[in-house]
Amino acid sequence: MTRTRPAATFDELLDGDAIEIAAGLLGWRLRTALGDETAEVLITETEAYGGADDPASHAHRGKSARNAAMFGPAGTLYVYRSYGIHWCMNVVAGPEGTGSAVLVRAGVPTLGRAVMERRRGRRDHLSDGPGKVCQALGVSGDQNGTSLRDGPVQLLPGTVPEGRTVATTRRIGITKAADRPWRFVMVSGGAVRD
Repeated sequence: MTRTRPAATFDELLDGDAIEIAAGLLGWRLRTALGDETAEVLITETEAYGGADDPASHAHRGKSARNAAMFGPAGTLYVYRSYGIHWCMNVVAGPEGTGSAVLVRAGVPTLGRAVMERRRGRRDHLSDGPGKVCQALGVSGDQNGTSLRDGPVQLLPGTVPEGRTVATTRRIGITKAADRPWRFVMVSGGAVRD
């Protein structure tokens, strides 16, 4: 178990590499204000992707039309379609041009639960997976490349709640460089699912 480094501001959080930022994002909140609907989750699971030197990263082969947002400044939102079905969102990390990002894998609803239930068509498991988080928050390709500081999806300060710690595990759902311990999960005692 590791603990996240404290980050009080947006700039402090994003001052580091993708691995540090992935751990530091736990406890922070993502809020969307789309139309007249607001929804928010507390981030509970992330995965770091290191750019050109990471074969599992979308940036591994360089910049393209699909991944261009990954090469923007830290704090840019990178949204992509997974397997042509689900939207997934990433927080761009590290220096501009590196193509590093952090996948938001899961969160806990903190605001707008009824909105999330309607969007997801269910009352449970609203945001416990990367595609579910996007659907619950209403995030799609329309938000790709926007700023998490003042865009339609905002990253807001937070901390790991009292009594919880951060577990570090290998990344999941990928076949390349899956052994890298770049997945971070907020836990309360006990083991982490892998």
